[in-house]
Amino acid sequence: MQVRVILTYDILPGRDQEYFEFLIRELTPGLSKLGLEPIESWYTVYGKHPTILLGGIAEDYRTARAIFEHPEWKVLRERLDKYVTNFQSKILRMTPYFPLV
Repeated sequence: MQVRVILTYDILPGRDQEYFEFLIRELTPGLSKLGLEPIESWYTVYGKHPTILLGGIAEDYRTARAIFEHPEWKVLRERLDKYVTNFQSKILRMTPYFPLV
């Protein structure tokens, strides 16, 4: 059964441009290579919510867990940490409805 992977975090002040370049050039292609199909990206303009919500689909729970244990993810995560704070990840069962997290 497919699962939805949700990543949320805040961009560090003054790092927006560098973050978005990293997102497009490295993070999204890297996650795709590891088996996560990107399906959504949300940018929060105001409110007390994470600035960024990235969503993707993995083939199953085992694949999603393997992504987060893969050495390439660890490298991506270390690079991501240069641009963001308050990182959280969730693996959710796929439903036809958007999961409010």
